Amino acid sequence: MNHHYDALESRPPALREAALMARLPRLVALAQTRAPAFARMLREVDAAGITSRAALAQLPVLRKSMLLALQKQQPPFGGCATAEWGPECARVFASPGPIHEPEAPRRDYWRTARALHAAGFRAGMLVHNTFSYHFTPAGSMLESGAHALGCTVFPAGTGQTELQLQTMAALQPHAYVGTPSFLRILLERGDQLGLASPRLKHAAVSGEAFPPALRDLLANCGIEGFQIYATADLGTIAYETAARDGLVVEEDAVVEIVRPGTGDPVADGDIGEVVVTVFNPTYPLIRYGTGDLSRVLPGTSPCGRTNMRLAGWLGRADQSAKIRGMFVHPVQINEVLRRFSEVRRARLVVDNPEGPDRVRLQCEATEASAALADALAVGFRDVTKLRAEIQLLDPGTLPDDGKLIDDQRRFD
Repeated sequence: MNHHYDALESRPPALREAALMARLPRLVALAQTRAPAFARMLREVDAAGITSRAALAQLPVLRKSMLLALQKQQPPFGGCATAEWGPECARVFASPGPIHEPEAPRRDYWRTARALHAAGFRAGMLVHNTFSYHFTPAGSMLESGAHALGCTVFPAGTGQTELQLQTMAALQPHAYVGTPSFLRILLERGDQLGLASPRLKHAAVSGEAFPPALRDLLANCGIEGFQIYATADLGTIAYETAARDGLVVEEDAVVEIVRPGTGDPVADGDIGEVVVTVFNPTYPLIRYGTGDLSRVLPGTSPCGRTNMRLAGWLGRADQSAKIRGMFVHPVQINEVLRRFSEVRRARLVVDNPEGPDRVRLQCEATEASAALADALAVGFRDVTKLRAEIQLLDPGTLPDDGKLIDDQRRFD
């Protein structure tokens, strides 16, 4: 577990910084030349001068809401990609929003192999991948990294717990990829059904929080679980190592922490929004605001990797919430409400009193009925790809504070 993926992970920080900064002018020039949206946003920028973090910080931040608007104006990728249909774009995905992401036919396109390696994945292992292969890129993201390591992948996808367990009992995978909560469900249900997977020793989890209590539960089952911090737009941003001391930033990315709502970097150690630049020639996202809050940890990891470390997910800079691996945005709640004239106001409440995420859509309705609740449930699922409990309330019940998503989850 202490072996590194390559020598890049342990190089001196100054050498890494110099190498990353030397790549920035080429990335900016590529975006200006081949990605129309960046050509507009960066039209006054001298690419050759973007050779430091201070210079990078002068460029505008592209946030998810802006990307969504760009894609609506100029489908499919809002002018932010250098390729559309054809051999340079092998797949296209649609994440909630909807926001579309291209995938080029390059080895480890999403840069997940390094994170999987840190989680103990090695050549010759069978990986049970429970991330979705439908619409969103998560399944493909982790599969590409596993293939780059020389692993075999079973594309399980989501749901169908008992069928998943039957397949795991038959194939006996060495490793699991998916959300940590679904792995817990599989383990608990497997115990009930007598369907065991004794060779399962490694897990790479993402899409939701991975609290210490759940990590310890997996360890008691003989499974070492490690977090991967990734998004559908960017691929891997950072990953957990055996040191269990923060998340090490991916080698092929520049991460900044900025004051929410601005592009201004905060002091090291202060909490702010995670802004990422990735060296992806197909989708050269420059200063992409994730909306996630985190902070930089001091020093380097005890595991020997010398890159910047993040404290992990510390909340959202906006009202968006990541639920069961899927982002839900206020615009989506409004989209549901527009379908129902009986609903005056609504709020999505997310909590986890018993561990797994609980999702409730609270709606003030002028005429409450079971039929309305059922229709709201269907509408919410259509828009967000998630299920929610519908709670119909009397008008005037919800606070008049403009909040559409109330994330009450605790991860301590």
